[in-house]
Amino acid sequence: MKLTLTRKWFHPTCTIGTLDIDGHAEAYTLEDVERDIKISGETCIPTGTYVLVIDWSNRFQRRLPHLLDVPGFEGIRIHPGNTDKDTHGCILPGLEKYDDSVGHSVIAFDHIFGQLLTAESLQDLITVEIKHER
Repeated sequence: MKLTLTRKWFHPTCTIGTLDIDGHAEAYTLEDVERDIKISGETCIPTGTYVLVIDWSNRFQRRLPHLLDVPGFEGIRIHPGNTDKDTHGCILPGLEKYDDSVGHSVIAFDHIFGQLLTAESLQDLITVEIKHER
């Protein structure tokens, strides 16, 4: 399974993009802003392709999608949230896009998570490509 996150809209407090799964549009995304120098908890991860696993999150006390081997970052997850206050480098999905937030994040997350669990049960390799539209 391949997830593709395309960063498209750049706001002073967040970055909003789209998320496709195997070429099908699934959600909008919200991340922190891109910075030349990383500020912990306030910077989006570098563009690139990452392996995704589903494992236990101590912070959220549940299994969540986890991007592995992100240079300079640890614990990057996909989880529900609506604004830059809800992410510390993580990716937040939503069904609606606003200037500086996404809406209906829990619904978007649950739909995406179901697809990821199916891929996991089939032992399918899951990757996430993060790129810019610019």
